[in-house]
Amino acid sequence: MKQTTAATLSKVPELTLIFWLIKIAATTLGETGGDAVSMSMNLGYLVSTAIFAVIFLAAVVIQIKAQRFHPIIYWVTIIATTTVGTTLADFADRSLGIGYAGGTALLFLLLMTSLATWYWSLGSISVASVSSPKVEMFYWLTIMFSQTLGTALGDWTADTAGLGYFGGAIVFSALLALVIAAYFWTKISRTTLFWTAFILTRPLGAVVGDFLDKPLNAGGLALSRYSASATLIAVIIACILIFPQRTAKGSGH
Repeated sequence: MKQTTAATLSKVPELTLIFWLIKIAATTLGETGGDAVSMSMNLGYLVSTAIFAVIFLAAVVIQIKAQRFHPIIYWVTIIATTTVGTTLADFADRSLGIGYAGGTALLFLLLMTSLATWYWSLGSISVASVSSPKVEMFYWLTIMFSQTLGTALGDWTADTAGLGYFGGAIVFSALLALVIAAYFWTKISRTTLFWTAFILTRPLGAVVGDFLDKPLNAGGLALSRYSASATLIAVIIACILIFPQRTAKGSGH
């Protein structure tokens, strides 16, 4: 009975192919949108982070107050985590001078701490259990840390590790392929695989976003951040409207 109730009240979408496609588009939008505000508008990382943090907090409050799963509200909140994650990671890495490696290590520690505290407090970090305000707060805090980590990790891979944006995209795509293989051919916890995939889609989006809008001499395509962001928003809206999403069910996730 408890599982049925949790499934009915779950306020996150079922993990389908469309979910992951929208997630990758949203993370890419987080990179282009975050860079558009901090760089193209010349507001800087700190001011941009403050702006996106307010949007993120407002979106989380609306999401938590909602009585059921609403795709638009959910994905707006996801996008808010990606944009604030982008500018926050850039602020830590560049403005504070801790570097990509330092930022990645710090954010990984924060993410693991969030997951461990969530599990210790409630006994599960499954997305199917996201059906109460307390669980949602853990869920969105964890997602925000994962999005910020993904930005730092993507930048570290593309720049410090010298793989470039295209090389970084290949690496993270390959890692996601391994997660998919593990899902179909191993008995590894579905919850573990979900969070692994969720984390990996962010650096993939980060390097793809950078590839789209960075200058040609830096290995990018030099596309307008505004047009790239607008196109990604249109793609996300189309996916939401064309492919109805159901709430997550069961404990297998």
